[in-house]
Amino acid sequence: MIPRTFPEAFSLRDQTALITGGGTGIGLAIAHAMHAAGAQVVLVGRREAELAQAAQGLGTGATALEHDVTATGGAPALIARAEAAVGPITCLVNNAGIHLKKPAVETSVEEFERVLRTHVLGAHALTAAVAPGMMARKAGHILFTASMASLFGLPQVVAYAAAKSAYLGMVRTYATEFSPQGVRVNAIAPGWIDTALSRQAMAGDPRRRERIIARTPMAAFGDPLDIGWAAVYLASPAARFVTGVILPVDGGVSIGF
Repeated sequence: MIPRTFPEAFSLRDQTALITGGGTGIGLAIAHAMHAAGAQVVLVGRREAELAQAAQGLGTGATALEHDVTATGGAPALIARAEAAVGPITCLVNNAGIHLKKPAVETSVEEFERVLRTHVLGAHALTAAVAPGMMARKAGHILFTASMASLFGLPQVVAYAAAKSAYLGMVRTYATEFSPQGVRVNAIAPGWIDTALSRQAMAGDPRRRERIIARTPMAAFGDPLDIGWAAVYLASPAARFVTGVILPVDGGVSIGF
């Protein structure tokens, strides 16, 4: 049934979202927005104290579970733990990730593998663990946090770009397999977002910040909640006919120069 009123179309009431990397940055912003839209949220990450603080800040309806996504064999147990605590997971947000900035020829195979295990294999393990339940219920949404590195070449991030580019194929393949059973799969590709990590990267390098602003048509950095509200839309009934898409939220960076 398609909602006919504005609030209901974008409401996440009666939904439960599990968000990896949910304790800080973009993951926490997605959790905040989804929680504000009415969803229960389960924040997943490796740092227990950080997760607990984030969940406490969100208040009632927020739960924290410690888990390392690279421990792929533990994905089914994580989903079971989460569902025992809060009920069926209706939305999975594959957001956890690590960054590696190095020239390609200096990037070791071990470093490359570590990035792929976190982004690609970790996300696949959780997707494979949660999707059967969603398909049995004929409803669910799986969301990936992609990147500008999924869309065009960036120097010195070959492992990260490979991982984020893999998301494009994963999203499209999962969407073709899962959507007939009522499970939509999409991705958001953030542009340059004003997070603690990006501020740290820009510290002492005002020219880099100026270059980024100059190549962004909206001439600004995004806010983490710009990603959060886009995630709410994609998970909401308003996007019931949207699957297999990569949504840039980037101030226009990806449209070219």
